[in-house]
Amino acid sequence: MFEQSRLNLARWFTLSMGSILVVFAGVLYLWEARGRLYFFDQALYNSSQVIASGVEEVTYGNQRRIDLEDAPILGSDAIKLDTNIIFARWYTPEKALLQFMGDIPAPTLDAELGFQTLHDHGSVSANNLRQLTLPVYRDGQMLGYLQVAASLNPVTLPLQQLRLFLGLGLPVALATIAFAGWLLGGRATQPIRLAYQQLQQFTADASHELRAPLAAIISNAQLGLMKPTSPAEQADCLKTISEAGESMSTLVGHLLFLARHQGQLPPEAFQPTDMVVLLASIAADYTSSIAAQELHFEVSLPEGTALVQGEPGLLRQAIANLLDNACRYTPAGGSIRLIGQLQPRWVCIRVEDSGSGIPAENLPHIFERFYRVDKERSRQAGGVGLGLAISRQIVELHGGQIKATSQMQQGSQFQIRLPLATPMPD
Repeated sequence: MFEQSRLNLARWFTLSMGSILVVFAGVLYLWEARGRLYFFDQALYNSSQVIASGVEEVTYGNQRRIDLEDAPILGSDAIKLDTNIIFARWYTPEKALLQFMGDIPAPTLDAELGFQTLHDHGSVSANNLRQLTLPVYRDGQMLGYLQVAASLNPVTLPLQQLRLFLGLGLPVALATIAFAGWLLGGRATQPIRLAYQQLQQFTADASHELRAPLAAIISNAQLGLMKPTSPAEQADCLKTISEAGESMSTLVGHLLFLARHQGQLPPEAFQPTDMVVLLASIAADYTSSIAAQELHFEVSLPEGTALVQGEPGLLRQAIANLLDNACRYTPAGGSIRLIGQLQPRWVCIRVEDSGSGIPAENLPHIFERFYRVDKERSRQAGGVGLGLAISRQIVELHGGQIKATSQMQQGSQFQIRLPLATPMPD
C-alpha cells in the first residue's frame, strides 16, 4: 500500500514539475527566439535606412531620375557598409526593377511590404533569409521601393544550440525530477508509515491486553451458570469477573486519556501551579501505601515556591505514575525517593527506587505504549504498559522533558523537567 502511494506521489510530482519545466522551457525558447528576431530586424531596418539615405533624386531638364551611386551596397561610389546583407534591390514607384545587388530578381516587385522570412533554395547551405521591403519617401514624395535581405544564421544558429540543449537537458531534468519525487515520496510517507505501524501495534497490543480479562469474564460467567454451584464457587467467579472488569476499565481509561490528550491542551487549562505544594501533597498521599508495602519512602523538596504553567491534575497523574511504577517493581525492604530541585529555568522532579533496574537495551523503549520489560512480571503486578507513556505525554504537553536512567540490580531513576513560569536569576 505504501509503495503504491509512494509511486503515485512520485508520478504526480514528476507530472506536475515536468509540465512546469516543459512550459518554462517552451516560454524560454519563444522568448529567446522573439528577442533575437526583434534585434535582428532592428539591425536590418537600420541598414535599410542607411542605404535609403544615400539615394538622391536629380532633375535633368524636365525629367526626374533616381541617383543610386552614393547609396551603400547599391551604388559604386558609396562607402562600404559592414553588414551581412545578401542582396539589395531598388524598384521605381511603379514597382519596376531599377538596380540590384546579389541574385538576379524578378523585373517587378511582387513582395508584400514589411518583414518576410524566405528560404534560399539557390545556395548550397539553404540558409533562411530575412527580407525587408519598404517604401522610401523624401519630402512627402515617394522615391521608390527598397528591398534588402540578410542571412538569419545569427538567429537560427544560437536557437539550434538552445534546442539541442533543451532536447538533451529536459529528459535528464525529468529523470532527476522523477528520482527526486521517489525520494521525497518516501520521506513524505515515512511519518504515515510509522504512524500506521504504531497504530497496528497499538491495536494489536490493546486487543491482546483486552483478550485476557475478556476470557476470564467469559469462562467464570460460564462456570457460574453451571448447575449445581456452591455459593463459594459463585463468589469466586464473581470476584474474578469483577477484577477482570476493573482491569478492563483501567485499560480503557488509559486509552481514552491517550486519545483525548493526543494534541495540545487548550490555553485555559493552564494555570500557575506551585510544584513544591503539589509534590508535598503527592508525598502525603503515598506515605501510608508505600509503608504498607514495607518500603522506605524519602522525600526531599526545595524551600520556597516553584511556579509552572500547567494543569495540576495531569501533573499529579504524571508523577503518580512514576511512583506507582517504582512501588510495583521495588521488592520489600527497598527504598523509594521523591526529590524536587530548582534550577534557573527549570524545576526537576526525580523518582528513584532501589529495584532490580532496567536493561540498557530496553531503556529507549520504556516510554512506548504497552512496552514492558518483563511482560509476565508486569501482568502479575497489574500493569498494562501505559503509565510511562501517559507520563511522557503529559510532560511533553507542558513543554517539559522526561528521561530515565537505570543500572541492573541497583535501581532506576526517572527525571521530569518542567519550565518555570518565572525563571530564577542565575
